[in-house]
Formats: sequence, C-alpha cells, structure tokens
Amino acid sequence: MLDRLKAPEGAVKRKKRLGRGEGSGRGKTAGRGNKGQRARTGGGTKAGFEGGQMPLQRRTPKRGFTNIFKHVYSVLNVGRLAGVFSSGDIVNAQTLVGKGLLKTTGLPFKVLGEGDIKIPLTVRAGMFSKSAKAKIEAAGGKAEVV
Repeated sequence: MLDRLKAPEGAVKRKKRLGRGEGSGRGKTAGRGNKGQRARTGGGTKAGFEGGQMPLQRRTPKRGFTNIFKHVYSVLNVGRLAGVFSSGDIVNAQTLVGKGLLKTTGLPFKVLGEGDIKIPLTVRAGMFSKSAKAKIEAAGGKAEVV
C-alpha cells in the first residue's frame, strides 16, 4: 500500500523556474535585481564581512584562555546531607542522584564544608575540602576518597 501514498493537496510546491523568459514574470534578471556583486554567480560576502573595514571580531580585545587540563567537579555542601540521610548511611554518587542532590553521576563530585552535620555518615566522593572532611569525621563518620 505504500506505493499508493500521496502527499495531501498543497503539500508539494513546484520549484520556481527562474530566467525562463519575460512572460514567466521571473525572466531577465531572475529575481536578482540589477547589476552588482549580489547579481553575479557566487556573489555576496561571508557573514560578518564589513566591506574591508576591520571586522568587529578582530577589533575587540582578547583576554584569557581555556585551560584544557581543568578538572570539573559537581559540588555539594555538607549541610545538604544532614536532612536527607539517616545515621550510618553510605553516601555516594548513585545515592545522591537518587535523592535529587546531584544531577548526574558523570562528573566526579567534591564535598564542601558549608553547613553542619550531626549524624555519622560514610561519604565516598572524588574530593573533600579540609573543613568538610573535618566536619564529617567530627560527627563520627568517614570521608573516603574514591
């Protein structure tokens, strides 16, 4: 039955036949206007060309660079763990994504020290700040680098 399928009425437009005589309404210049660069084949300029003037992209000052060796971490504060986990829980990337504290397990995550924690937890992360590690261990938990 696929051989009998037809496009609905008006869905397929015929292409404009340019430069096929004055009677067609698109003869002579074929809709390109009169003479000039844009009327020629391959005419026109690239995007951002300013007629020979120094382009904006080249006139503006450039600063800095992108460090290709930069390590990107998801960050999480110690204070966020206290209200979500109970005493003795193991906290890792999977459990944090499950509880909605991290968006993805793709990036390693770093635990920072803002907030307080009173319950002992075993936290397994890529990195810890000194204050975060101290707060987790002061509460009776463990800070394990994975």
